[in-house]
Amino acid sequence: MRSGRTTPARRQVTGAAGDSADSKPQPKPDREVDSRIGVLNALSAQQLREEWRRLYRAQPPRLSRDLLVRSLAYRIQELTSGGLNKATQRLLANLGREMAAKGAISVAAQVNVRPGTRLIREWRGKTHAVLVLDDGFAFEGKTYPSLTRIAHLITGAHWSGPRFFGLNRKPSPGAGVPSEVDGFASAREAAHG
Repeated sequence: MRSGRTTPARRQVTGAAGDSADSKPQPKPDREVDSRIGVLNALSAQQLREEWRRLYRAQPPRLSRDLLVRSLAYRIQELTSGGLNKATQRLLANLGREMAAKGAISVAAQVNVRPGTRLIREWRGKTHAVLVLDDGFAFEGKTYPSLTRIAHLITGAHWSGPRFFGLNRKPSPGAGVPSEVDGFASAREAAHG
């Protein structure tokens, strides 16, 4: 403001260490974040490790200088603007579990439905209901990390879980898609059920 006055709503209370009195990160102008990130390139390896300890409150891992700079730049942005949302955190956790279990990640099979959604599928005259959770899928009183495992339990055959429950938007031609998706029983369904 030109008059030099500060309105109470914009005044920021700081403690002895200069930190905000609020525990939530305060939004800062992009130019300040840009300048803090720009300084990282000029720091020595020792200074980068010190900055890591300050920002992460942990010992720095053994990373190349380039990865240290990139990780610190991310942390500065995270502290300023906030971190990943819950959906992204869930997706990353699920991908990590899949990588640990299978040694690979099938990104095409990832499901993007909100927790609390009920997926209904009829198979061989029986209706099956799956509840989407924050960290997986609930089926018959148990939690599973993927729909594919549930589809296998229901059918006894390998199915893409998202395809079995009708979550794929464009089924491939001739693939076994649930009849609820395309209105017709597929050849695979007719053969198996």
